[in-house]
Amino acid sequence: MRRFLPALMLLILQLPAWGQGYDPSKVGKKAAAAYRKALEIAGNGQYREAISWVDQAISADPGFVDAYLSKAGLHGELKEYAQAVEQYEKAFSLDPAYTAEYKLPYAINLAGMGAFSRAKPALKAFLASPGQDERARKAANYRLDCMNFALAVDSVKKDRNYVFSPRNMGDSINSRDSEYFPALTIDGKTLVFTRRLGGRNEDFFMSHKHPDGWSLAGALNGEINSGLNEGAQTLSLDGQLLFFTGCNFPDGFGNCDLYFSIRTRTGWSLPKNMGDMVNTEAWESAPSLSPDKRELYFASSMAGGQGGSDIWVTRRGTDGQWSEPENLGPAVNSPGNESSPFIHADNQTLYFTSNGHRGYGGDDLFLTRRQVDGSWSAPENLGYPINTIENEGSMVVSADGRTAFYASDRADSRGGLDLYTFGLREDVRPVSTLWVEGQVIDSLSRTGLPSAVELVDLTTGRRLSRIQTDEEGYYMMPLPLGCDYAFHVNRKGYLFFSGNFPFSSKVPDSTYRMDIPLQPVRKDAQITLRNIFFATGDFSLRPESAAELDIIVRWLQENPGVRIRINGHTDNVGQATENMTLSTRRARAVTEYLQSKGINASRLSFQGFGASRPVAPNTDEAGRSRNRRTELEVLAQ
Repeated sequence: MRRFLPALMLLILQLPAWGQGYDPSKVGKKAAAAYRKALEIAGNGQYREAISWVDQAISADPGFVDAYLSKAGLHGELKEYAQAVEQYEKAFSLDPAYTAEYKLPYAINLAGMGAFSRAKPALKAFLASPGQDERARKAANYRLDCMNFALAVDSVKKDRNYVFSPRNMGDSINSRDSEYFPALTIDGKTLVFTRRLGGRNEDFFMSHKHPDGWSLAGALNGEINSGLNEGAQTLSLDGQLLFFTGCNFPDGFGNCDLYFSIRTRTGWSLPKNMGDMVNTEAWESAPSLSPDKRELYFASSMAGGQGGSDIWVTRRGTDGQWSEPENLGPAVNSPGNESSPFIHADNQTLYFTSNGHRGYGGDDLFLTRRQVDGSWSAPENLGYPINTIENEGSMVVSADGRTAFYASDRADSRGGLDLYTFGLREDVRPVSTLWVEGQVIDSLSRTGLPSAVELVDLTTGRRLSRIQTDEEGYYMMPLPLGCDYAFHVNRKGYLFFSGNFPFSSKVPDSTYRMDIPLQPVRKDAQITLRNIFFATGDFSLRPESAAELDIIVRWLQENPGVRIRINGHTDNVGQATENMTLSTRRARAVTEYLQSKGINASRLSFQGFGASRPVAPNTDEAGRSRNRRTELEVLAQ
């Protein structure tokens, strides 16, 4: 709880009282004068200059205990914890009794440098000493609980070789003003952040990554920036949509509301309030858009939460309207304050800050992972040294899950808060995520088609993402690694597209470009069903086929006049008669599934072709695999 530090520092900087071993009255005039000057300068917040005057006092009187204590407090305010600890220990060695009450700030600075095992006995010694006031004892007990937590986390840390080494993003990004709230496109090549100009007005800036580094950041063009405060933004992964926090806007429902802006050919559009379904008279802030643009997570102090500010989610319906916000519940939210949510490109890992869950003191960074049933796991503290005794702010993570971006006021800051990057410890990384992009077109006219694009986990059958292309058919879809996916593209009046990404057994080293020609529904049109799976040499449908089969059911329901035939094919391995029988049984298994879901049998037929219609040479496994297929053919519409 950093709020105690300034009070403790002021206590340290008071002129000395009488002690037993150390006698303040015997401090020389020259040392006392330098010390009084240090007090004056420190009172103006000039801690670095104050240290130089304290050094003069110590030089004049090496036994000046209060000067060492004051120097320790000043180093602590500058987050120079090791130097603070050193000065406290010098003071302790000169007079243990006089300095006993300073074991509390000493322990806090030990914790600041990660020495939790040394901080704990110092806190116990402080609590054991008589005469401590109730406020100090409460602070010490809180810190002791934090130390116990830190030691417990450290005992199970999964990567003891991890090195936390934040790197300033440099002069192209950072300035004398404060920069914070970074947001990235999925390819990591576009960065949008908030800059507080002149310490007052918040605006959005953008930079682009090139082989030799980041371009000089410039203000977002268009109508998004204004004389009001725009900040705490989230950027869609394709860089076309931005949600942000607008405070004290004329059309606001409360002090801070959520707004959005669209990127156009002429720049970013005039921001629009998300409306009273989402915004309230309370505080709404720090939005984070899901990779499929269908969920928006944000922090709010609206009624109905678990404590102060909570994390909520609103969902966009098929009509484009956002739903009434839903609280993420006590699994994520606490009686304290949660804020700064960030949903990763994997659409499964959510990072956020909290001071209500146990941690190191103040606001810590946590993660929670979406479970198969849609619930969220118990929050996991990211641990030291990512979390410290200070208040941690928002953090975003690159699509590959390896690099984190955050704001900090470290020693090499250009001024105020700067943006930094660091390597994320492996056990707190999200799922590494690639992406597929392209255009959906009409197979005959070659013009773009606005369409729905879906990604389904074949193992669980859970739909991970469903996005809508733009008006020209362009799309971008995240592809988390580690699972096998069905990839479907749908538009009424067309045959759907069936694709497959087998990522459970292979790790691709690049992203995908996939332009998708959709065939109009007409007689003889056919597609290969790439996500229909059978046991080897058998006609039993494997469970992971259900996702694609249900897509066919839905497509037939949306096109009630269509009659189809399911065609089964094999490779040329084995006897021709056996292959013909196997292909026929497999095609029949598909039609029986469709009938079981309510599709009238009069609309369905099946036929097996064995190895008689190969689409590739049967000379190697790759060709044979292509020939073992199931097709859907339109017989009438």
